Amino acid sequence: MSDAAAAIAALSFEKALAELETIVGHLERGDVPLEESIKIYERGEALKKHCEALLRQAEAKVEKIRTGANGQATGTEPLDVEG
Repeated sequence: MSDAAAAIAALSFEKALAELETIVGHLERGDVPLEESIKIYERGEALKKHCEALLRQAEAKVEKIRTGANGQATGTEPLDVEG
């Protein structure tokens, strides 16, 4: 793993997303030289993949609460976001 990839992997979701938003802003303004645009675009792609992986991990941890007939919680089960 490169130093840049390791640095991205160490970022929290919030920090990675904030940096990604900054990159998008720079690219949308169009005031960045071509070579730098390519470099920050590549970093943005890596940040996007990192954020997506963190979201998948979070979704896997989310559980929904099961309730009994009396409305009391009886346990949890994995959240089925597809169904």
